Amino acid sequence: MIDKVQTVLGPVNPSELGRTLTHEHLAMEFTHFYNTPPTIIADKFQSGFSLDKVGYLRQYPYSSQFNLLLNDDSAKTAVLNDVKEYKRCGGGTIVENSTEGLKRDVNFYRQVSEATGVHIVAGTGYYIEDVQGNASKSSGEQMYNHMLKELTEGCVDNKEIKAGFMGEIASVWPLKEFERRAIKAVGELQPQVGCGVSFHPHRVMEAPFEIIRLYLEAGGKADKAVMSHLDRTIFEDDKFLEFSDLGTYCQLDLFGIEVSYYQLHVTTNMPSDAQRLDKVELMIREGKADQLLMSHDIHTKHRLIDFGGHGYCHIINNVLPRMRARGISQEIIDKITIENPAKWLSVKV
Repeated sequence: MIDKVQTVLGPVNPSELGRTLTHEHLAMEFTHFYNTPPTIIADKFQSGFSLDKVGYLRQYPYSSQFNLLLNDDSAKTAVLNDVKEYKRCGGGTIVENSTEGLKRDVNFYRQVSEATGVHIVAGTGYYIEDVQGNASKSSGEQMYNHMLKELTEGCVDNKEIKAGFMGEIASVWPLKEFERRAIKAVGELQPQVGCGVSFHPHRVMEAPFEIIRLYLEAGGKADKAVMSHLDRTIFEDDKFLEFSDLGTYCQLDLFGIEVSYYQLHVTTNMPSDAQRLDKVELMIREGKADQLLMSHDIHTKHRLIDFGGHGYCHIINNVLPRMRARGISQEIIDKITIENPAKWLSVKV
């Protein structure tokens, strides 16, 4: 048996992935999370983008329905341009985390990969219950079988394309019964297929711990699981390290967001890239660099270059140089951005 990574264009050797973003979106909808803007500036969000609105959109990204559509023609053009730039700057692979409920588009992912030469890995699974519609009634067995087929036979929307991991598997807090069933189904399936898993926790510190407890109890392997969004979920260093002791990958995936006001959880102060790098250094000092992953979680237009954002190449262009300036070695940088993703995504075939 040999290690392979399943991309939308077929299996590749893990050594071919190159520098990898482990939590991004290329085409999906986030309109369920629309948030009414402050009345005094409501007129700034009633139409599309223009230069005089960029500042408002950075502060209130979820107050523009247009911004939350990452699957219309304008978004797809911008995403394609952005991924081309990512390739030009040295990017190798993007892991696409859209699942059931977010209107995933695996056909577009394949088009992007073919046009840019960037490897794209598509996910399978389920986002939060509130966006599932009739699928929210699915049993654990039905979810297990759906994910198994997409991983081994081909995706529902294109049988020629196989998913390469399960994720992002999402939940709110407290976890709803559908979400518990999904997590348990993932935990049962993971050791059967050997693939990686990516979890989306709610915005409270208890959520990551509860998700991993359910996953491990169901049989999932800790070293194939990623806990996403820890940079906006666990702030205290001791709790961050306590969670890392569970053995999962710890993902800091909101790089590029430098606005402290977090519209989806207003009592949380969104950290800066500098604070994210403080967590990176914490893990390195504790000898846990082999558990770290980094990404941007781009899921709205305003973070794409064509719409005035930082784009998928932000970490390569802006964050990695800052890591080197802090004294982090190239060896460690490559471990976090190349070796760890390849190990997480690898499946024995």
